[in-house]
Amino acid sequence: MTLPPTLPAYERAALEILPPDVAAFLFGGAGAEATMRDNLAALERVRLVPRAFATPVPTEITLFGDTYSAPILVAPIGYQRLFHPDGERATARAAAAMGLGYVVPTLSSVPMETLADAAERAPQWFQLYLQPDFEDTVALVRRAEAAGTRAIVVTADAPVDGVRDRQIEAGFRLPDHVRAVHLDRQALPTAHSPHRAQATGWSALKRLRAETHLPLVAKGILHVEDAMQAAQAGCDGVIVSNHGGRVLDGTIAALDALPAIVAAVGGRVQVLFDSGIRRGGDVAKALQLGARAVLVGRPAMAGLAVAGERGAAHILRMLCDEYRIAAALIGNQTR
Repeated sequence: MTLPPTLPAYERAALEILPPDVAAFLFGGAGAEATMRDNLAALERVRLVPRAFATPVPTEITLFGDTYSAPILVAPIGYQRLFHPDGERATARAAAAMGLGYVVPTLSSVPMETLADAAERAPQWFQLYLQPDFEDTVALVRRAEAAGTRAIVVTADAPVDGVRDRQIEAGFRLPDHVRAVHLDRQALPTAHSPHRAQATGWSALKRLRAETHLPLVAKGILHVEDAMQAAQAGCDGVIVSNHGGRVLDGTIAALDALPAIVAAVGGRVQVLFDSGIRRGGDVAKALQLGARAVLVGRPAMAGLAVAGERGAAHILRMLCDEYRIAAALIGNQTR
């Protein structure tokens, strides 16, 4: 199989391969998708300034004691067996092959334990939805610890699922063979019910800090006060994100929130970024505005859909190559 030659070509190929409802689930956003478009537009507005005879900068990064080949992690998109039969296993192996981080989702369609072979080659993090019963939350963390995870990423911005017009119009529903395997013993919520433990989120986060030695990262931070509260709760990092525009339409673009959060807490915790990364130049832009690393979701899933592990690895390699070219041309311009 001849692989698509460019990053945009992968998305076009995935749209042709995937069933329309699954494509809507992957590529759609909340409401009229204004926030999803704004995420892309915000990155488009930022311009890089190449420097003559730029001093080469290393593109490796160390986060929480682990070293990655580039400041790129694969974001925790759920139900990856929708896109390819190998699902999360293929994506984790692709990330490991590229020396990149992989964030295992709570809503994984493949058990975290089956990803351990990839974890031996590159560190994995675990994305956690706080559960209504705190003991269920702790049980997920203990399971992740036993599987060798290196950090816990607590999603803080999705107490309810977004209303996604494109997905609704396409008639999306999970097929019988795809399920959230980590939650097999728990009842899944209805589409728009307040199903996660957000009301007690900050206190639960503080309790969780006392339950695990692993680094804690709060994902879905857009407000400076929330970033500061995450630091006060004992988080080691925050991810500036609006869930890729999938939860609430009309919110601020994630990139527009990044500089103020970096200024407020960047010296105390690691600040990462996601929502809208499509090219290697986007990675350079986020780092230029102060992020330490980025998470990439939809592009990696497009690679998975087109050619499984091979496609996901190819798209991650192209992202890394584009980023390294940008870094070589602009030099060290991070804040």
